Amino acid sequence: MERLRRSLAHRHGEQLFAELSGTAGAPAHAGASDGAEPTVGGTGAVGARRGRDGVLAAALAVAVHGVTVALLAGGLWLLVAQWGRGLLPALGGLLIALAVVLRPRFAKLARLAGDLPVLRRQDAPRLFALLDEIAEQVGTTGVREVVIGADANASVTTYGIRRHRVLRLGLGLWRILSPQERVAVLGHEFGHYAHGDTRHGLLVGSAFQSLATWRYTLAPKHPDGLMDDLVNLLTAPPRLLVEGALVLLEHLTLRDSQRAEYLADASAAHAGGTVAAAGLMDRLLVSGSVEGELRREVVAARTRIGGARREDPAEGLWERVAAHGASIPAHEYERLRRVAERRGHQVDSTHPPTHLRHRLLTGGVDVEARIVLDPARSADVEAELAGPALRVARTVVRG
Repeated sequence: MERLRRSLAHRHGEQLFAELSGTAGAPAHAGASDGAEPTVGGTGAVGARRGRDGVLAAALAVAVHGVTVALLAGGLWLLVAQWGRGLLPALGGLLIALAVVLRPRFAKLARLAGDLPVLRRQDAPRLFALLDEIAEQVGTTGVREVVIGADANASVTTYGIRRHRVLRLGLGLWRILSPQERVAVLGHEFGHYAHGDTRHGLLVGSAFQSLATWRYTLAPKHPDGLMDDLVNLLTAPPRLLVEGALVLLEHLTLRDSQRAEYLADASAAHAGGTVAAAGLMDRLLVSGSVEGELRREVVAARTRIGGARREDPAEGLWERVAAHGASIPAHEYERLRRVAERRGHQVDSTHPPTHLRHRLLTGGVDVEARIVLDPARSADVEAELAGPALRVARTVVRG
C-alpha cells in the first residue's frame, strides 16, 4: 500500500504541476491580492477530474458505511423479529457486535496528544492570536488546541463528533525555521482547512478509518493449527475485497490530496511571502538530518557525552537543534534540491514531490508577506512555548 501511495503521489504530483503551472503561467499564488484567498490556476479538466473522482469516492464511502448500517439493521431484525427461533437471535447479536466493532470512529484528543503537552487559548494567548490572524488571512478559522511534539513536521486534524480543530506543532521543524518561515508553515496548515481535502472530510475520512479497522480485523493469523488455516481461508475473500476497496479509495482521493497540498503551499506564500514559503520547502529537505540530530541527543544523554552540559541534557536541546539547522550550508541545500529532483523526494506518500512544490512557488512573481512576524512578537510566542518545549525535550532525551 505504501509503495502504491508513493507511486500514485509522484505521478499525480507531476500531472497537477504540469496542469497548474501550464495554465496559470505563474506560481500558484500569483493572482492573489491583499485580503483575497490565494488561488491556483487550473483547467476545466482539472476541475472535472476532481469532481468525478470526488463523486466516486463519496459513493464508495457511502457503500462502506452502508455495510455497517446493514449489519446493524440485520442484526436488530434477527434479534427482535426472530426471537425464540433457534440460533437466529444469537446470529443477530453477533451481527450487532460486528457492526459496533466496524463502526466509524471519531478521533479523541487524548489519543492524538498522548503524553505530549496540549496548549489552549488561556495557556498561550499570543500564540493563538497569531494562529487566528494567519487563519483569517487564508480564509478559515483557528484551532481549539495546539499539541507540541518533537518531530520535524507540522500537521492539522480534527477530533470528536463536532470536528474540533487541532494543530500539531513539531519543535524539530519549528526551531530550524525563520520567523517568516514559521508564518508560512502555519499558513500551509491552515490552508488545508481553507481549501478542503476529501480525505479529511467526515464522509470519506471515516470510510478510510472503517476500512482500516476491517483490514485489521480480517488480517490473517499465524497458523498454529488446522482451525487457524480454516479461519484464514474463510476470511480471505472479504479481506481481498477490503484491500481492493482501500486501493480504489486511495486512487480516487490521492489526486485531490495532491491538489490540496499545492493549494496549501499557495496559502503559505499568501501568509508568509514567497521567499518564506520556498525556504520552508528547503527546510523540509533536511528534516531527516534534524531527526538524526535528535537521535544523537538521546545517545549523548544516555552515555553522558559532553561533560557538564549533559547534567540536564534537556536544557538547551532546542537551541542545539536550531544551531544544527543553521549550520547547514547553502550548497548543501542546493545539493539536496538536485537529489530531490532526481529521486522524487516527498514529505510522505500524500504529498507531491518537494521539488515540484518549490518550483511552482518560485516560478513567477514573488508575493509579499501579508503577516510579518517581528522580533518582539516572535519572542512573545517563544516565551509561551518555553515550558511545553522543555517538557518535550525531557521526553526526547529519555528516548
